[in-house]
Amino acid sequence: MAEKIELTKKDRLSVAWRSTFIQGSWNYERMQNGGWCFAMIPAIKKLYKTKEDRSKALQRHLEFFNTHPYIASPILGVTLALEEERANGAPVDDVAIQGVKVGMMGPLAGVGDPVFWFTVRPMLGALGASLAMGGSILGPIIFFVAWNLIRWGFMWYTQEFGYKAGSKITEDLSGGLLQDVTKGASILGMFVLAGLVQRWVSINFMPVVSRVKLDEGAYIHWDKLPEGSAGIQKAFELVNSGLSLSPEKVTTLQNNLDALIPGLVPLLLTFLCMWLLKKKVSPIVIILGLFVVGILGHLIGLL
Repeated sequence: MAEKIELTKKDRLSVAWRSTFIQGSWNYERMQNGGWCFAMIPAIKKLYKTKEDRSKALQRHLEFFNTHPYIASPILGVTLALEEERANGAPVDDVAIQGVKVGMMGPLAGVGDPVFWFTVRPMLGALGASLAMGGSILGPIIFFVAWNLIRWGFMWYTQEFGYKAGSKITEDLSGGLLQDVTKGASILGMFVLAGLVQRWVSINFMPVVSRVKLDEGAYIHWDKLPEGSAGIQKAFELVNSGLSLSPEKVTTLQNNLDALIPGLVPLLLTFLCMWLLKKKVSPIVIILGLFVVGILGHLIGLL
């Protein structure tokens, strides 16, 4: 019986260090896939001995991946555990590994921004700035050291946590636990991504459907407002009371679509892009096509 291949702490540290550069080759087609694959190289070299196996592993990890750069660490940990079990003969296929990655990256992506960008970094920045404004050189030093200690500590701890959790998942492969986790992660990831369609995809049809002149008193008379800040304050008060900004109510095609089913057109556009991807159309071609359609639509007054 062949000796079991295990990733040592040194191997996992190498992966964690490389994951610091996960944004280094960000691209519009597969986003962080290059940085992810770069981080996985030490583990791939350790787990797979033949050139063919290593090539397949690299191709497996060059698929689409995108999440908060620090939150990628626990996903890396789980993936390392799955790759380790696969290298030792466990029935872990490409679909299982990619399903876990996609299923985890969506829900976890929303955690990184509020924790790191909106909480930790502003707090450390305020501390460093206050010291720097007082003439202390410790301000930028403290910010740099504290930020990187927190960032690196979080990335290493969560990668180890994911690695140990992933090992426990793979212990019950015969019982179907991994399949259940993969299915659940895929469903959750698709649900989160679908919920973000309305936020990420924006289409506005400009053609005017109707123009209705408002009654006297239903809109703001700008020439009768006081001058200066008092006029601005009065305008805000009138808007809050429900008065229109102009004497004419203009209804566009987009207003009617929003009244019918909000977000219908962005959803249809998303389905169209999914269908094109299924037909093996390159994402770059789709992106360029959207640019062309958008520019032409704006020139003819449609968008």
